[in-house]
Amino acid sequence: MTTYLDRILAAHQAAAADDTRSLDALVEQARAVPEPTRGFAAALRGATRPAVIAEVKRRSPSKGDLAADLDPAALAVAYARGGAACLSVLTDREFFGGSPDDLQAARRASPTLPTLRKDFTVTATDVADARLMGADAVLLIVAALDDAELADFHALAGELRLDALVEIHDEGELERALAAGATLVGVNQRDLVTFQVDHERAVRVGKAIPDDVLKVAESGIRGPDDAHALAEAGFDAILVGESLVTAPDPAVALAALRNVVA
Repeated sequence: MTTYLDRILAAHQAAAADDTRSLDALVEQARAVPEPTRGFAAALRGATRPAVIAEVKRRSPSKGDLAADLDPAALAVAYARGGAACLSVLTDREFFGGSPDDLQAARRASPTLPTLRKDFTVTATDVADARLMGADAVLLIVAALDDAELADFHALAGELRLDALVEIHDEGELERALAAGATLVGVNQRDLVTFQVDHERAVRVGKAIPDDVLKVAESGIRGPDDAHALAEAGFDAILVGESLVTAPDPAVALAALRNVVA
């Protein structure tokens, strides 16, 4: 049976196969970007737990449109007003309705907030592109990469002054993430095969993450009660999209998450 993850990865790998650009040239361009990155991991470390990574998300493969007509700049301003530590912006077009334009608009509108390029990284080109489009961090999904790719992309992100949020789903993937040098680890509570959410996954898997690694809980965070439970479980940050983009006032909804104290 073909899963959501299979279809998404196949689409990204096909696009990568059709990309005729020189990787060496792209990496050199990315190295030469003069603007410093804003320090995604540093912003999370400096925030009161739980720091909120607020997501700009138009749609979901499993739920369809969430906020198809959102204004990424206006949403980023609302997130900043609500106390976000960082932004996450979907740049996948086919499955999430996002784009690099969304990332650039959101980042310009919130000049102090570091921004994660939320996408399915399948090649080194994707890492270079993240830097070239203005991101401060790149997502590496352990389930989508082999060990060599994970280590190489993580190292390249560091060379390009990008933080790497390394996403896992279980303890086996955590071991692979740590072996690749990950110091910023996200536990995705959404199964990328079924797209169902397990609200206990982060607490369960988080127990195995070393104390010196920044811990991020992702997906299925419905409100302050979930935020409080995750902060109590030792998570430094939460990445929240759907409940914010569908809220009547995203700034108020985000502030309610920030008012939770572990």
